[in-house]
Amino acid sequence: MSRQLWLLRHGEAEPHGDGGDAERRLTEKGRRQAVAAGRALANLELEFEAVLTSPRIRALDTASLACRELGIDLTLHEPLGGGFQRSEAADLLEELTGDGRLLLVGHEPDFSQLVHDFTGGRVDLKKGGIAGIRPATGELFVLLRPREIELLAAAPR
Repeated sequence: MSRQLWLLRHGEAEPHGDGGDAERRLTEKGRRQAVAAGRALANLELEFEAVLTSPRIRALDTASLACRELGIDLTLHEPLGGGFQRSEAADLLEELTGDGRLLLVGHEPDFSQLVHDFTGGRVDLKKGGIAGIRPATGELFVLLRPREIELLAAAPR
């Protein structure tokens, strides 16, 4: 096994308005997506060494709701607010112990670009979607759309 990088794109958010992009909140659907993501990851019995989130409200709320389901704390990570790059993710992965897992909560197009940079693959990471990568081997081993996440969230433990 090797270290794993998990990416959770924020759930559906309010349309752009007068408050600015960073202040956009989750819609009710986005809140459901965030809870489902946390439940799905918990049902998969995944343990994360760390959960880092973008400071933008929609990502922070997604991370908070998902982490509540996972029973883990989150850490605000300013660079996830936009323009997050492979080198930054690699640095964070180096801080993990052993074969740890890192969950990042953030935005597009950064996350699709991370998948490409680590694996060479092109993906469409939907709002509320999850990707799992083994950077050491360049493997994208999971890509979940919100509908699949809902099914995993509903599965009995």
